[in-house]
Amino acid sequence: MKRLTPKFKLCVFLLLLSANIFAQSNISKKKRSSKDTLLLSKNGNAQRDIVDVYRSIFKKKPLVEKGGPSKKSGKLHYAFLFAGGYSLVTRLAAVVAANGAFYTDNEESTKLSAVNTSISYTQNNQIIFPILTNIWTRKNKFNLLGDWRFYKYPEYTYGLGGHTSTKNPDQLNYSNLIFREAVLKHIGASPFYAGLAYNLDYHWNISEVESLDGEPSDFQKYGLNKKSVSSGISLNALYDTRKNSINPSKATYGNITFCPNFVFLGSDHNYRSLVIDFRKYIKPGKSNNVLALWSYSWLTFNGNAPYLDLPSTGWDVYSNTGRGYIQSRFRGKNLLYLEAEYRFGITRNGLLGGVVFTNAQSVTDWPDNKFRVVHPAFGTGIRLKINKLSNTNLSVDYAFGLDGSRGIFINLGEVF
Repeated sequence: MKRLTPKFKLCVFLLLLSANIFAQSNISKKKRSSKDTLLLSKNGNAQRDIVDVYRSIFKKKPLVEKGGPSKKSGKLHYAFLFAGGYSLVTRLAAVVAANGAFYTDNEESTKLSAVNTSISYTQNNQIIFPILTNIWTRKNKFNLLGDWRFYKYPEYTYGLGGHTSTKNPDQLNYSNLIFREAVLKHIGASPFYAGLAYNLDYHWNISEVESLDGEPSDFQKYGLNKKSVSSGISLNALYDTRKNSINPSKATYGNITFCPNFVFLGSDHNYRSLVIDFRKYIKPGKSNNVLALWSYSWLTFNGNAPYLDLPSTGWDVYSNTGRGYIQSRFRGKNLLYLEAEYRFGITRNGLLGGVVFTNAQSVTDWPDNKFRVVHPAFGTGIRLKINKLSNTNLSVDYAFGLDGSRGIFINLGEVF
């Protein structure tokens, strides 16, 4: 679990801070004592976040906690983000996002659980409302993963394959409900989990605005319908050594999801999908910097997925693939994606950090289903510590793609 998602890439022009709700732990004032100490990094520097800055400006006593997020069961560490912004997908937009981190048990081995949610309303009359959960039970025996999303979405689609252009996009209007819930069980001594999930992707009230060039769109050629349904029970395998999924360091993550979608479960068509999500986090030398690597493969086969359920830029769980390109820019029956990001500190107290990154994606052409074109992008960004206890950053990145594609991308937490 991580951050503000699935976010619509937006440029923050207004950030409203509230000292008592923006980013803090729910530690009762009565329970604080003179024994409380500032959270320290490994190099001994006192760590600071945006609440510390606020409280120092207004001469208030710092909110402090010994050593890091409390292992006490049920104690919540949370962050809120209030922002306005602009993007090609949304135009002007307003968003309220929240991120919560907690432990379900006092056992030392239990991993940090997290919940992310946000609600967004845009100038394009879009509504975006996700609830994403990553819950670890006692001693990490089970991992419960939830992905619930609602969209009311006019957006542009650019056709199928890697040779599409931004000159004549087609506008689609639709409502979309995504429901995915997985239950994974710990197997063996290693951090390996396996289990089942139910996956539903339902689009309704689908309509297409007449294309600018008057030619039939790829959506029409592929199969225009007023609604579409993908429904299946997936087999999931997970390997996860991350102790904090909001801001991982020195860890390995791998997730494989194989989902047969069947007509008897409500799908429009029988087809299969396979998602392979692999991430590696490396800490060079003795520094606190992190080299993060990400590989994301999204494949469909043995049938045709509905057009809006085909692999596409920015339609992963957290809407983070393809920084540098607008959401839905590339779409095909198969998508391959690679990204590398170097994360480094700017201030010793952890308040400010920075990143540089590069990525590349490729989708198969249609209808021959062959990879022919790679679309690279690169960028840089700033990190502002919102909550030092859960190690949550506000991420603000600027990325460049091909053909003049560029934009600002915002996350509450790291991108991956």
